[in-house]
Amino acid sequence: MNQTVPVPLWALLLLCAFAAVTFASHFLFPSVRWFFRRRAERVIERLNRRLERPIQPFKLARRMDTVNRLIHDPQVAQAILDHARKTGVPEGVAFETARRYANEIVPGFSAVLYFSVAMRLARWLSRGLYRVRVTGEKAALGGVDPGATVVYVLNHRSNMDYVLVTWLASDQTALAYAVGEWARRWPLAPLIRALGGYFVRRRDLNPLYRKVLARYVQIATENGVTQAVFPEGRLSRDGALHAPKLGILSYILDGHDPESAGDVVFVPVAVNYERVLEDRVLIAAHGTGTRAFRLRWWMIARYLLRHLQLRLTGRFSRFGYAAVSFGRPLSLRAFLWKGHADPAAALGAALMARVAEALPVLPGPLVCEALLEGAEDEDAVTRHVSARLAAFSAAGHPVHAEVDTLEATLGASLRMMAARNAIRFDGGRIALDPEWGPVLRFYARTLPRLDPATPVIETRETENYST
Repeated sequence: MNQTVPVPLWALLLLCAFAAVTFASHFLFPSVRWFFRRRAERVIERLNRRLERPIQPFKLARRMDTVNRLIHDPQVAQAILDHARKTGVPEGVAFETARRYANEIVPGFSAVLYFSVAMRLARWLSRGLYRVRVTGEKAALGGVDPGATVVYVLNHRSNMDYVLVTWLASDQTALAYAVGEWARRWPLAPLIRALGGYFVRRRDLNPLYRKVLARYVQIATENGVTQAVFPEGRLSRDGALHAPKLGILSYILDGHDPESAGDVVFVPVAVNYERVLEDRVLIAAHGTGTRAFRLRWWMIARYLLRHLQLRLTGRFSRFGYAAVSFGRPLSLRAFLWKGHADPAAALGAALMARVAEALPVLPGPLVCEALLEGAEDEDAVTRHVSARLAAFSAAGHPVHAEVDTLEATLGASLRMMAARNAIRFDGGRIALDPEWGPVLRFYARTLPRLDPATPVIETRETENYST
């Protein structure tokens, strides 16, 4: 028993490594996980006392628990069997395919990361780039039933929409966004999952994937998770509002039982900017007719270096207004009670119409409109903008340009355009660079429509990923 057994050094090191891993997995890691879990629970308790709409337990569940719940859902199980029969693959292979889809979709929300890091960064970024204005929030949310599930419905102007609205809604709740395939890359993918975003494919769809996605959206809605969706499906390439895609809305409709389920309240949110960060890229994509565009890493790096240079030299000025306006909420229960031949299409049209009527009016797009209509000096621009502001105010649109400082506001908009070399001042006249015509038209189309004969929503060919 006391005899010494010689052991090679590599075997001893391997044995020690296995012992360390066993000790850590059985004793150390559970204790560490318990410590951090208790701290996270205390943080969530404090957050829920502050938030108007507390974070739901479903959102806080472990990610793998939600994945398992989703793939064992009866409707998903039936879709797995149908997929196996249709494609001729074994049921086990179809099951693993559904698991892969669920892993791709389901987020892993971190309340600490969301409220401690992301909110501070979003607030700093939003205020650092824009003069932020918000209207109608209390009126829109004040009368919403506390037991209802809230779904924010937004127009899609810029990738800043995520940052801006997430920060502005942070005193109400934590939002769960439907995010496109562009973000399914490291390091964005794990960050977006930790912030509660779930990924939605626009390509390579099949009935099994649609069912997994639909059931996730429906289960999250049933459990009161506050969501934010962009019915247009993508960034506006030409500045106008576009007809909605009905995927997420149809999933919510299909999973809603007016008799037994709680109400779902859609809150329209209209977003507008004096300067869209991606404007030239979007306009180029619109001009070539491409459905997708790609921001190259070197383009982003060049922009960040230029921005840092302006900050360090004190020459940076913010990009004007970023305005967010909350529209009239729409109760799904009341909407369905009226009866519709095609509920999804009617719901999408009604929500986009409410977004359009809440669309903020900003001085920058009005200046672009004035220049396109032939204004050649500051007095002509001021007359045009004053008349249009009065018309928009009479129509009930939020206007963000104070009358007593209108000349100074328009002067700032003109200087911002001159800094981009879109215009130049020649004595008392304004000369427009012809190459910047598409940019001015882009911003002019961000204004609300006042002519009853002109449709509020632009139509285009859209793929409906719910069918």
